Amino acid sequence: MTAQQWRQRFSDLLAGNHSTTGDPVDAGARLVVLDPDGNEAFRAALARHHRFVDEDQAVWIRPLVGGQDTSDGYVFNLGVARRRALQWKGAQLVDGAVEIDLVTGQRARVEPAEGAELEELARWDDFTDRLTPEEDAALRRLDADSWQGRYA
Repeated sequence: MTAQQWRQRFSDLLAGNHSTTGDPVDAGARLVVLDPDGNEAFRAALARHHRFVDEDQAVWIRPLVGGQDTSDGYVFNLGVARRRALQWKGAQLVDGAVEIDLVTGQRARVEPAEGAELEELARWDDFTDRLTPEEDAALRRLDADSWQGRYA
């Protein structure tokens, strides 16, 4: 398997290009991180954007954490839903998912979202409709470790 193959599947999962309805907003991705002993260390839906950095063998993602119901609807604290890097040693396709061997010794699995994670992704999609084009572009760049704007 080539790097291009797993990267394409990774991109397709985040974009929802595996939707059974043909509508990408009905699908998306979640991240499951396993410790070397096989215990689950982390699980979250993933925002639909990412950025590969080849020289670092890393991909920047945004796990969807920090969301809550408010009087203004469901919002995310963008200071909490920060970008994260997955720095890899290798990756492979396994049963329609992308498994990434991380430099930490952990294994990250990016797979189709379902259940609670898919519901959280739908809330994220609705939330990002509130953002200005400038705010949305800033989030999609995945180039800052903190958020100074609204929803911090």
